[in-house]
Formats: sequence, C-alpha cells, structure tokens
Amino acid sequence: MTDKITLILADDHAMVRKGLTSFLETAGDIDVMAVAEDGTQAVTAAKKHAPDVVLLDLFMPGQPAVDTVRQIKKVSPRSQIVMVTSHEGDEYVVPMTQAGATSYILKDTTPEDLIQTVRKAAAGESTISPRIAKALVSAVTKARKAMPGDEDFREDLTDREMEVLHCIADGMSNMAIAEKLTISEKTVKSHVSNILSKLYLTDRTQAAVYAWREGIVKK
Repeated sequence: MTDKITLILADDHAMVRKGLTSFLETAGDIDVMAVAEDGTQAVTAAKKHAPDVVLLDLFMPGQPAVDTVRQIKKVSPRSQIVMVTSHEGDEYVVPMTQAGATSYILKDTTPEDLIQTVRKAAAGESTISPRIAKALVSAVTKARKAMPGDEDFREDLTDREMEVLHCIADGMSNMAIAEKLTISEKTVKSHVSNILSKLYLTDRTQAAVYAWREGIVKK
C-alpha cells in the first residue's frame, strides 16, 4: 500500500495527544491529519478530512461519546472508529457498537498493538481487546437468555457459513474473507446475511461474540 492511513486523534489530554501523534507517525504509514480535544472538535475534523480512522477517547468533556460516534458516521461514513477506553463494562461498549464504532481497545494496550489496530481498522477489520470482548459476551448472553427456548442455532449453519463465521470472529473484512475462501465479495455478503438471520443476531460484532461464547473460535 503506497497511500498512508489518514487518522484523526481525539483525546482531552494534551500530553496524550502529543505523545500518540508522535508515536503513530513513526509507523511510517499513518498520517495524523488532525487532533481534537472533545467530541465536537472530532466531528468537525471528521467532516473536513474524512479520515480512514478516528481514534476516539471514550470519556471526554462535552457531548456523550455515543453521540460523537453517530455524528462522525453521518458526516464521514467511510471513517472507521476505534474507541480507546479504560472501562470494560458493556453499558458503554454495546451502545458504541450500535452507534457505529467497530473497534475497542483498552488504554493499557501496547503501542505496537495500537498501530496494528489502526492498520486493521483502515482495512475494514475490527479489533476488540479480550477484556472488553468478555463484556460483549456477557451482554449477548443476557440478550439471548431472554429468547424462548435453548436451541443450538449453529446447527442451522452450512459448512461454508461456519467458515465465514470463523473469519468474522477473526475480525476479517468481507474482502479479506473473499480472498481467503476464493469466493466473490458478493457471496461473502450473502453468507454474512444468512449467518445473522439464522443466529438471530443483528450485526457482525454479535456474530463474533457468539462464536467466542459458543467455543466455535477460541482466542
């Protein structure tokens, strides 16, 4: 890839913004186009630059982060939003997923993992820190317990759909899945739709969590 990954960084601490900007740009393939100290500035910057990735702190002054995520996706639908947080509870993670964030990393992640998260986000792939994934598993488990019966819905999946589910759980984009399985991206989208329908799920994140919870994929 010759073009750099364009990124906006939003954090309310000046030293964090400066430190992360310097570090990210040492990667060589990441261009920090703008920094923001609150959600409103992040939305304005996203509208102006339409970056590949927005690195967004969960807790900043001003409007709730969930509103910031929704507004960024509205003004720059192409931008992949990576939430950075020290909080592991599902009361924040689940709403952020519904609003449009696709990756969640904890503030104690290693610098190298942060760079890999940004690269994966730019490629349309998700990253979820293991401890945050546990919160998502708990939330999905609670939701599914509210459903009637206790069927093992995985039995309804075809062998190919199970392969696609494995790939989703690994955070792979539709394009990456198509290349790995040697099928068209359109076919991948069809398989993903069937998986969500058969498992009574609403999005790819829930499908990934289902795979982890049921032991289909082990992390």
